[in-house]
Amino acid sequence: MFKTVVGTLSSPLRSMMLQTIPRTNAVAMARCYSKKHETDDEFDRRYEAYFNRPDIDGWETRKGINDLCGHDLIPEPQIICAALRACRRNNDFALAVRMLEAFKNKCGSKVAEIYPWLLQEIRPTLEELGINTPEELGYDKPELWLEDVDDMH
Repeated sequence: MFKTVVGTLSSPLRSMMLQTIPRTNAVAMARCYSKKHETDDEFDRRYEAYFNRPDIDGWETRKGINDLCGHDLIPEPQIICAALRACRRNNDFALAVRMLEAFKNKCGSKVAEIYPWLLQEIRPTLEELGINTPEELGYDKPELWLEDVDDMH
């Protein structure tokens, strides 16, 4: 009996309460929870500080590079140099070369314009650390790439 009385009273009471609660826009609520937008300089400083930590290990280096590749941007040369030094501290030559290859792929259709400039900017660091580019290692060609037999002399 009590259950029936409560059930019949709860339905009008519930509708009355729902009408008094202000409805909020889902987009506005999502914007309240979004974090503060950082400037380009703050972004650069954050990643440089991340890669310049002396105690960074291989997993954290890979995570930082993966996060950088996830952004819709090509990192500044200072960030790439810091990441290369982190790779060198971890003695991970393969990661350094693959990172350069990933940033070349991020250049997209403007690879002929951006990638040479990027290599020019990071060349002193590459030479200091003894890291080769993918092109110097022959990774820009298919694995079984051979000269055309008609062109051999």
